[in-house]
Order: sequence, then structure tokens, then C-alpha cells
Amino acid sequence: MSRIGKKPITVPSGVKVNIQGNLVSVQGPKGKLDTPVPGGIKLEQKDGHLVATREDDSQAALHGLARALVFNAVEGVTNGWKKELEIVGIGYRVELKGKNTVVFTLGFSHPIEFPLPSGIDVVVDPKQTRLTVSGIDRQKVGQVAADMRALRPPDPYKNKGVRYAGERLKKKVGKTGAK
Repeated sequence: MSRIGKKPITVPSGVKVNIQGNLVSVQGPKGKLDTPVPGGIKLEQKDGHLVATREDDSQAALHGLARALVFNAVEGVTNGWKKELEIVGIGYRVELKGKNTVVFTLGFSHPIEFPLPSGIDVVVDPKQTRLTVSGIDRQKVGQVAADMRALRPPDPYKNKGVRYAGERLKKKVGKTGAK
């Protein structure tokens, strides 16, 4: 039996869960999310908890996944998800242009405009070297943060670029002079 799949999901007060076949709709103070559940996995609501059960062992691989997807939706509509990014490098910075566009200056000959998808908010600190990506959908927040990091991944030689906050990088040694 899946350890993660067996864990019940606590539904906080103020969160409504509606189960219709293979679609779970979760509505909370921050918004509403619809999460598809793989076939063969059933969700049951019992006294403030959601429990995922599977029909037989052929769905064993999807049991923990289904529970995790629903848990992420419940957590997202109550607290939300966020990822922090740091920009390291001389002259590298980020700024917010309007409400739905982020402009990166990353050492290229031109600034990069990054349009934000719906449901994603970005906050830039006053130094313009840190930004926080937040939203209620964990997958979307992670994908937007990964796309921003991919604009200029951290360089292993100079450690410049866009990185996740707290990301540890392995610095490589550069070229050595010929003898």
C-alpha cells in the first residue's frame, strides 16, 4: 500500500470540495481549482478528511500521485504556493512592467519581456535582484519559475544568472595557464 496514498487530507474550514467522477473541484479563500484524478482512484469525504482509495494494485503507481495532486489543490486554495528567485550578476536586474509583464536585464543586448500567465503574481524587491512568484496552482507556479530561471541559468564558472533562492551551485575551476 502506498504510504503517501494512505494519508488522509485534512480539509480546513472554509474550503469546499466537490467530487464529480474523475474531477475534484476545490474552492477556498484564495480561489477555485479543478484537479483531474486518474481512473481507478476514488476519493471519499469523511468528517473533514479526504481519503484516496484504489480499486486494485494495478493503480498502485497512481495512488500517491492522485492524493498529492488533491493535497496540492487544497493547500493552494488555503495558503497558496510561492517560489523565490535570485538574480546574481553585475547589471542584472528585474522589474515589473504593468501588472502582467516582468522585464529582465540579464546581460544580453536587449531586455527580455516575460508575460505572466493568469493566476500568477510576481513581487519584485526594491533592490531588483529578488523576485517572488506566487499563485494557487503549484504546477503553474513551478513552471513559471523554471521558465524564468531558464532565461539565464546559473553559470558554473562565474555563478552569474537566475537561480532559486537557497540553490547551492558547484563552482567549476576555469582554465589554467599553459606551462
